[in-house]
Amino acid sequence: MRPSLVGLDEIRAAAVRIRGVARRTPLLDASLAPGRLWLKAESLQQVGAFKLRGAYNFLASCEPPALRGGVVTYSSGNHAQAVAWSARAFGVPATVVMPTDAPSVKRDATIAYGARVEEIGTTTVERRARAEELLAERGGVMVPPFDHPAIIAGQGTTGLEIHEQLGEERIRRAASASPVGSLSLLLVPIGGGGLIAGIGAAIRALSPETRIVGVEPEGAPKMRKSLEAGAPITLDRVDTIADGLKPVRPGDLTFAHVRQLVDDVVLVDDESIRRAVLWCYDRRLVVEPSGAATVAALLSERVVPASAGETCAVLSGGNLDPGLMATWMGRVS
Repeated sequence: MRPSLVGLDEIRAAAVRIRGVARRTPLLDASLAPGRLWLKAESLQQVGAFKLRGAYNFLASCEPPALRGGVVTYSSGNHAQAVAWSARAFGVPATVVMPTDAPSVKRDATIAYGARVEEIGTTTVERRARAEELLAERGGVMVPPFDHPAIIAGQGTTGLEIHEQLGEERIRRAASASPVGSLSLLLVPIGGGGLIAGIGAAIRALSPETRIVGVEPEGAPKMRKSLEAGAPITLDRVDTIADGLKPVRPGDLTFAHVRQLVDDVVLVDDESIRRAVLWCYDRRLVVEPSGAATVAALLSERVVPASAGETCAVLSGGNLDPGLMATWMGRVS
């Protein structure tokens, strides 16, 4: 049985729930010939990543009595922070299972938001297994990192904003020398697939002619391989500097969204991602490797920007390890 996809009404309902909580992040004009390039700066979101949208919408969708036992989740970092932040806002305890190699900037922030953190393994499979053990032992509510309708709907509010903001720019620049056209190309990074599933659902309903392209690291091509196989598959290993894009398997629901709504999934290497992080930094934007994957696809010409109409790249997160950046700044870019 084919799973039901998240609809525009669910995304609009999520937008109401997170209003005043999640920031309406800016859409920045960063011209890149040919055509115009817009950057959707979710790197400036609360907790430094888009993940707050889905996590908060999930908790806001729960019946209050269900949350009394607290929440549990598993994450490499950005979802961890989002759940910790949201749980604090709802006044409930949070336990988060993170990998042993999680960036310290993400682990420390999760703890600072009030969550209890447990570290285990390096893969999504190991984290999820431990989180399910904790849930069975202590009760509470599991907050999935990506494969749930409420998570997808929350992330989809990013797509709503992109559509609205381009419309506002179109009106503002109507009489200018550089009017804004329709959204021709939209690039979205893929970890577990929640962000591209939600954005895909929103944009496909609002702008059906837009070409939607997902971007994954070459060292973690779980969605690309799943599409080739015709069903979600689990990678034997992953190896990439983009820690937020390292799940070994896409979700069943996110896979269904991508297969139906997304035009293509491309792969970028780590060196291209590193250069993209530095490209963003040169433009005064602090973006982590996972968030810069879309820019990497453009700079490496894995995707060619639209020559007519607008191109938009989602910068999904800005929780960059300062030590890593210092190392990279010492290399030739």
